[in-house]
Amino acid sequence: MRPTPDRVRETLFNWLGQTLDGRRCLDLFAGSGALGFEAASRGAAEVLMVERNRLVYRSLQENVKRLEFLNIALRNEDGLEFILQQNRPFDIIFLDPPFQSDYLAQLLPLLTAKLTQDGMVYVESGVPFEPGTAWHVVKQAKAGAVFYQLLQHGQQ
Repeated sequence: MRPTPDRVRETLFNWLGQTLDGRRCLDLFAGSGALGFEAASRGAAEVLMVERNRLVYRSLQENVKRLEFLNIALRNEDGLEFILQQNRPFDIIFLDPPFQSDYLAQLLPLLTAKLTQDGMVYVESGVPFEPGTAWHVVKQAKAGAVFYQLLQHGQQ
């Protein structure tokens, strides 16, 4: 598990705006839950965290309960399998899969139908990632060994 560094998380939420009031967020590879918990604390109406690892999932359950987040739901599933079955649209999807996986290339084509009209996808990777012509890079940066970007579907 590799939590999103504080500096990266701060930049991301500056890009998204200080509040996420009323937005529906999906943290597809939740891990430590740092992105999902941050979104929930900034007023997201709903945060759905998906985590495959059972021990990590149990830790997330304990933290949600301890912190009394009523706007967080959890699923113990593989992120790719989950998104294939998911039909509800989200305003923000956080993608921070294991760096050595090929999940980003597999997932991006699937996410266009999972976003609201103005929805955004946050991508974090260990190498520069080219999302393809179907996506517009709203913002991007690098911090240490982490490359991250905020994407919207379509050209702008």
